[in-house]
Amino acid sequence: MPAVYKTRCRRLKTSDPMSRPHVPEKAKLIQRLKRGGFNVPDFIYLSAADFDTRSFTALETFLNRHRESFKVIVRSAHPAEDRFKGGTFDSLETYADLAGIIYARNRIIHSGKTSKRLSILRQQKFQNAPTIRLKDMGVIVMPFIDGTGVMAKMLGDHWEFGYCNTRHREDHGIPFITKTPKDKNLLHLSNFIQNFLGFRCEIEYITLSDGTIYVVQAKDISRFDVLEQKESERSIKLDGIRRIRRRRNYRERPVYVMDTRTFYLRIITACRELAHTGQGYAAAVDSVTELINAYEKELRSFALRHQRFAVLGLSIQSPDKLNRLAHTYFSDRPEFQRPLSTALNQNQYQVDYFLSQADTLIAKDRIRINLGSHDAYGIDTVRVPIWSIYWHAKRHHQVVRKLRRIGFKTGDIAGIEIDAEAKPIVYRL
Repeated sequence: MPAVYKTRCRRLKTSDPMSRPHVPEKAKLIQRLKRGGFNVPDFIYLSAADFDTRSFTALETFLNRHRESFKVIVRSAHPAEDRFKGGTFDSLETYADLAGIIYARNRIIHSGKTSKRLSILRQQKFQNAPTIRLKDMGVIVMPFIDGTGVMAKMLGDHWEFGYCNTRHREDHGIPFITKTPKDKNLLHLSNFIQNFLGFRCEIEYITLSDGTIYVVQAKDISRFDVLEQKESERSIKLDGIRRIRRRRNYRERPVYVMDTRTFYLRIITACRELAHTGQGYAAAVDSVTELINAYEKELRSFALRHQRFAVLGLSIQSPDKLNRLAHTYFSDRPEFQRPLSTALNQNQYQVDYFLSQADTLIAKDRIRINLGSHDAYGIDTVRVPIWSIYWHAKRHHQVVRKLRRIGFKTGDIAGIEIDAEAKPIVYRL
């Protein structure tokens, strides 16, 4: 281990920003690693009060040191962020100037009110996450480093390394997990960091092709209930077994049946009927908007009733023909067409937010889940990994007919079994 990793921490001065009360765990731990001599990029922490009072002198000094980078990464740093699962709040790339930092923080706060709101509400209901004020959001600013993201954590008696944004694999952009990192220094460094901090932790790195390893984040996961750790503590290895079904090849979930094609047909039918029965354009748009709002309310209600759930996608993306028809209805009256089109666009965002909360997606193989590092292999996914179950697009109509014949309805319980050939079988229980 290089000697730089073994530098002792210096005492914090009272003027240090990290000595302020309510500094987020994320900022404290990365500062602790920096002072401990680990290869942490230059960074600065800004509290919400710094933005309120526009106390940007230290930030401007920091940015002047990194003008050549053109870009920085702004990481969320809310005082209560350690009470939420990783990835709840955003990190954004932006320009290395004051306006870029302010913009990024505003975007992080805005996403907490929109795209991340359902996730926050679900964690508050199901996982005792606290009520928070988004305007208390602080940020950590670092120079942007273009490399491979690696997340490391110890599960039981072994380390797990999750990779994303790698440029050296054929499956570019698809996260993957391994117990044996390509760079063995990651294993030694992870052990050293965990021993240095004194608790079980999740560590994020950025690695470069020349072998440089940057430590960019650490999270205390000692309080998380990890199944592998419990098994290692409460088990004994024997000599053999005869069995029919393997463990963890089965799960049960309440299911939401999503049929966007039928939903769009209802909208188009309502537009046609209301516009041509003497009720007028305004009444038609109001009625269709109520239909869209009711659908979004149904999605939110289902997500807040069930901590874990599956989405059965008979159709998730609206067919192009129906989409164009719904968006261009009333095109002869733009003052009515525009609000209808806006409501449909906003509805698609709400559907995406809902889908991001499901841990099981059952749909044709053209539907993809875009996983970030926390979604793919964060500590919160250890016990409940995301399953994406699919059928081939060429069998779509055949499979949907069979699913309708089986009679799946929203609220049913679906059982999913993975057979010996790694093929999923879905049951309506």
